[in-house]
Amino acid sequence: MIDDEIPAWKPSLDAITGARHGGQTDGILDQIQGLTTQYPHVAEIAYQLAWTLDSLGREAEALPHYERAILLGLPPNEQSGALIGMGSTLRNLGNLDRAEAVLTSGQTQFPDQPEFAAFLALVHHDQGKHTAALQLAMETLLNTSEDPGITAYQRALRHYVSQLG
Repeated sequence: MIDDEIPAWKPSLDAITGARHGGQTDGILDQIQGLTTQYPHVAEIAYQLAWTLDSLGREAEALPHYERAILLGLPPNEQSGALIGMGSTLRNLGNLDRAEAVLTSGQTQFPDQPEFAAFLALVHHDQGKHTAALQLAMETLLNTSEDPGITAYQRALRHYVSQLG
């Protein structure tokens, strides 16, 4: 395949994900499962199947597809999303230590993406690490907010966060 050539599966996947993003749910799972059967070694399809299952509340079924997508290798923007999805799914399934490891790995790989810290704060809370959860959530808020009320009190808030724990 020439680098500029569109893979045969891409238009179908784009149509499926476009419909899902547009709020359509009827038949989406069947369509993505059919595409997965046809192209079992395409990471992007495995990722979209995981995402679809996750959005339907079927986290336990989604998990192996996240794992497969990551193992097969995704482009960076999809790798980031897959790690968030997998970490969140693991948290929802109660596998907190593994969720923490996945999200921490994502933070390392994508240090400019604060969503990893937000999801990790939820994991810390569920682990009973309430101070760490609050610190991480507050640091994320302070590092990303441009709200005038937050920025006006940023110095005081940072001081108080440093005093936690």
